[in-house]
Amino acid sequence: MTVTADTGLPAQAGPPADSGAGRDAFAPPRLAERAAELAARPGEWLHRVRLSPEGRWYERIHQDADHEIWVISWLPGQSTGFHDHGGSAGGFAVALGTLDEHRVHAGRRIAAGETRSFGPDYVHDVRNTSDAPAVSVHVYAPPLGGMRRFDVDAKGELVEVTAESAADW
Repeated sequence: MTVTADTGLPAQAGPPADSGAGRDAFAPPRLAERAAELAARPGEWLHRVRLSPEGRWYERIHQDADHEIWVISWLPGQSTGFHDHGGSAGGFAVALGTLDEHRVHAGRRIAAGETRSFGPDYVHDVRNTSDAPAVSVHVYAPPLGGMRRFDVDAKGELVEVTAESAADW
């Protein structure tokens, strides 16, 4: 895993062009659009991607006061486990491969070119159940300050297991 601060990506990695619209520029659907825009330009980030059998590889490629952008690679079988985003909204785009997103009672497959967006109270598990690596781009606003991890109990309800702060990554 590698974590870096703002790493000099082209200016397009910064706030959306319509950021003059106030916080609407950081609404969940706009975060997913921003992730898709960057996912469609792999020349800006693909050279950073690493595949690790030890676990998902991730790198923060942009951070400012309003939002942050991460690139994550997934080998087959790797997953996040159920987690929230510590009060941040988010969006992600699958750039290469496919990922499955699970909620407690639902799931969906997300293929390259597709996106998901979510509000600050969203809990999900993202995993690569395919036979090939996958890469995704994630945008969070405000930047992640922490997250909680969950298990599912015998009744099918989420149970908080642990909380992490951004310093843990």
